[in-house]
Parts: sequence; structure tokens; C-alpha cells
Amino acid sequence: MNSIDRGQLLADLRAILPDHCLIDDRESQRPFECDGLPLYRELPLLVALPETVDEVQSVLRCCHRLAVPVVARGSGTGLCAGAMPHPEGVLLGLSKLNRILDIDPDARTARVQPGVSNLAISGAAAAHGLYYGPDPSSQIACSIGGNVAENAGGVHCLKYGLTVHNLLSMELLTVEGDRTSLGGTGLDSPGYDLMALLTGSEGLLGVVTEVTVKLLPTPEVARVIMAGFDSVRAAGDAVGAVIAAGIIPAGLEMMDALAIEAADEFANAGYPRDAQALLLCELDGTEQEVEHHIAAVQSVFTQCGASSMRVSADEAERQLLWKGRKSAFPAVGRMSPDYYCMDGTIPRSQVSHVLEEIARLSQHYQLRCANVFHAGDGNLHPLIMFDAGKPEEIARAERFGADILELSVAVGGCITGEHGVGLEKLAQMPSQFGEAELHQFEEIKTAFDPALTLNPGKGIPILKRCQEYRALPARHRHG
Repeated sequence: MNSIDRGQLLADLRAILPDHCLIDDRESQRPFECDGLPLYRELPLLVALPETVDEVQSVLRCCHRLAVPVVARGSGTGLCAGAMPHPEGVLLGLSKLNRILDIDPDARTARVQPGVSNLAISGAAAAHGLYYGPDPSSQIACSIGGNVAENAGGVHCLKYGLTVHNLLSMELLTVEGDRTSLGGTGLDSPGYDLMALLTGSEGLLGVVTEVTVKLLPTPEVARVIMAGFDSVRAAGDAVGAVIAAGIIPAGLEMMDALAIEAADEFANAGYPRDAQALLLCELDGTEQEVEHHIAAVQSVFTQCGASSMRVSADEAERQLLWKGRKSAFPAVGRMSPDYYCMDGTIPRSQVSHVLEEIARLSQHYQLRCANVFHAGDGNLHPLIMFDAGKPEEIARAERFGADILELSVAVGGCITGEHGVGLEKLAQMPSQFGEAELHQFEEIKTAFDPALTLNPGKGIPILKRCQEYRALPARHRHG
């Protein structure tokens, strides 16, 4: 890319933004050098934190005029280095666009800005007996704009879908700073489904400035069955058996022994610490429906060899059981100096096989690995534990993670479920897609962003004019 005149860029942005919305000193930029995957770090040329959509538009127009790369960032909770800054570009933070613009209880919709946290939407809708379905583990912090960029899911995505299934419309700015609208309030929209294309596009195609999401009625009853198993295979088989029985739980999560130990030590949720695997199965609906499904699931778990079972007696106990699961990531952080959270998706029928292979790889690389994941839809989240102070352990952790992704593809799955590709998984993209497919992705990128300045070097491994940026992970890891 062309050399950037930093002085000219700074002067132009100061004419657009108040001083407190620009960060140009290196030390103050440190909080923006990475997302939730600190293996990859880089400081931007400048950080811009606009407070209005008009200011976002002006920043994009300025950067487009000067051919400056732009990386949009929400809350920075992503886990694929998708929001890591470009060293010659502007980090465009959208966290100040954090207003809930409208809640329509009759239409069951919420219109929000991209910096609104996932959990805040449900909090605002609760007074109307409604909530927002997708619930990533980071929902207390992650922003809806970032959810759209990565097509986030969560523990309830099995029944209620990913972000893409819960969007009605979005407003976005092109790389040139032009405003456009996608979707609408109707059941269908004319023309191509560009909103689905933008969802999960990792900031490569446009900058989202407003989102309208669907809201769901709060279920009359929701209860959780916790079941312990003496083997990972038995728990994995039970996952398939529940779905085969015609039951679609609101959530069906699995944890192995190491994850059980970490989570229960952290949350005191009363998990069976002697179990080799644990399933959390949430059932919601009417009282009669839930009671019927609880009996059916208990029967399935018993037939699959469950060594223990417990059903939440009230809402407080249900929340406690989920607290352990949603605390699993930080809980594992107490067991190891560092950990690497992977994200691959596999067919449900392969859960047992893949977990056994991960255990074998753990022995091979001599690194512990805790498994906690969305078992119902096969979305794995192995947590590889290592010490970032030991370069050889970092290298082993990355090779371990790459092997898990290759394994996911080999059994008929894919290299990402909800974390995205970013920089982390560029090397595995050719394992998932052929050359013709990768070139088609590039053509789509070029149609939206001809100069390749929106989040360059992420998501697609063959961008013609960013070959030099492809080498960035090898040069800029670990700070």
C-alpha cells in the first residue's frame, strides 16, 4: 500500500472530530492493539472514536480520499484478530454509538446503534416481556455491531438461530462513506439478500451504523437439566440422541472434565466434579411442554448412561447452572497463564470422535485443553492452555489449534462457527475452500471495496494488493 502522510491525515481528522475523539499517542493506543486474541498485536496509525453517524461518515470519506486503510472495531471482544489495527491505517472505534433508538413491543423489534451491548438489548426489552435471542458468552460486553460482523451465536442459537436469523434491517456506510439501507420490516425484501452477505463479513464490505433486530417473547418457563457422564463419548452420543428424539432444546452445551473443574471452582454452580463430561440442556416453552420434554430428555440421558442428573428447581438455580458455563473462559484463565480459544464446527455425529482426537493431540503437544462448546450445533470451543512467556509453547499452541481446525474440515465441518476468520485462520481457508471459491470471495470484496482498504488482510488469504500484509502475523505476534 502507498505510504501514508500521517501529518496530513491527523490534520484532516482534527477538522472532523473533537480532540477527545482522536488518539494519536502510541501509549494511549495500547488498549486497541488487539482484540480478545492477544497472540496478534499491532498499533494503528491513529484511533478515531466518532460520536455520531455523520462523524463516522466523514472519517470514512477522509480515509477514502487519502487511500488510508480503515479497521472498524466494536467492543474488542472478538477472538480471531479480526479487529486488530492496520499499522498504516485508522482504527475506527464505534463504541460511542451506543444508543437504543427504539423498542417496538407490537412489532417485536429493537432499533439500535452498533455500540450497544448484546445484553443491553434484552435489558431494554424486558419491560415488554421480550428479549434478544443470540447470547454469546461475552454478551455483557460484546456489541451488536461486532455480533453482525462475526455472525455471533451463543448458547441459545440451537433453537433461536445466529445473529443472521435475528436481523431485520441494517444501515451501513460504504468505504466511500455513502449511506445505504439493507433489509426491512417485511417478511422478505426485493433483490439479492445482501444483508445476509454483510452479516459475518468481518468488516470487509462496509461499516454498520444501525441495526434492527427481532425480539422474542420471554418463555413462560425455562428449566435446565444438568447431566454428568463417565466418558466424553457417552455425553457426545447423548447429544445426537436428544436431537434424534425430535427435541430441539433452547440450549445444549457440553463441558469436559477440565472445563467442569475450572468452571465450578469459579462459579460454585454445583457441577459434578467426578464426571468426565457434562451436558446442560435447557428446555423452554409452556409449563406442560417443558415438563413433557424434561421427562423425554431424562429418559434419553439415562439410556445413554448418565451418571448423575439434576433439574433446576427455580430461576435462580437455572441462572447459576448457566453462570458456570458462561464463566468457563475466564475460569480456565485461572488455571493457566494464557489460553487459546479455538472455534470450529463439526457434524453432531462426529462430536465423540473429534473430542477423542483433541485429547490425543493434547498428549502429542503436551498442552492441556479444556473443551466447552455448543454441542447442539457442533460448535467447538477448545481452550488450549499455554504460557506466552515460553515461545516454544506459543508455537505448539498454534500448531495444536491449526490441527483442530484441519480435523473439523476433515470430518465434514468448517473452520469457524461464530468467531470468524480474521488473521487467525487465514492459513486454513484453503483447506476449507478451493482456489475458485477463494477468488470468488475476492471478487465480492472488490465489488464493495475496490481499493481493498476496509480491514485489509483479514478473512480472505489471497487479496492481490495486500500480499505484504499477509505476513503480518509472523512479524507482529506477542507485542
